[in-house]
Amino acid sequence: MKKIILGLAMLVLAGNSYGQQMETLATPKNGSKIRVGGYGAPTIKFTPFADKFAIMMGGNAGVMLNSKIMLGAGGYALVNDIEAPRVNSSDPTLYWNMWYTGFVAEYTFNSNKLIHWGVGGLIGGGGVMKGVRWKEDHEGDNWIDNSCFFAAEPYANLEINIATFMRVGIGASYRFISGSNTPGITDSDMSGPAAHITLKAGRF
Repeated sequence: MKKIILGLAMLVLAGNSYGQQMETLATPKNGSKIRVGGYGAPTIKFTPFADKFAIMMGGNAGVMLNSKIMLGAGGYALVNDIEAPRVNSSDPTLYWNMWYTGFVAEYTFNSNKLIHWGVGGLIGGGGVMKGVRWKEDHEGDNWIDNSCFFAAEPYANLEINIATFMRVGIGASYRFISGSNTPGITDSDMSGPAAHITLKAGRF
């Protein structure tokens, strides 16, 4: 958990630094100016997973054009313990692990307004596996039954500007998963709606 929190903090700082570095004006042939910024956005999601309550953490970061269009990348991972079904009662307790990442595009409406909204989506892939969670007495997680999948997740946000370099948003998404073949879980078990809270920091 400490590594996750540190990673999210680094995402915010990187987005803020990157946004400031990217604040330039490009002049196309038609003479119009394009404002180039960027931001990082750590996000926490609340969603069903295999008929259980799941928490996913991650976020996205990218370049923002004219305070409207963001192009970048994002990723999320399951962070709470959800037990995988046992084949035999004597089997050890195993837990699910799932992650996905991909290209992200987002369009923000009326970005300069105090309260505004946007829509976007992630398209990419990820993996699902089960195993023993990390413990202090061994080197790391022991994952088995790995399989990869295709992931797509459209979403919508409602945001409020709390500073020139920071905004907070809430939103909803739907996660589509296809192509996994890990025993004990199906694509539909991993697909589903999600509610999320996000913090954006950078140059808008």
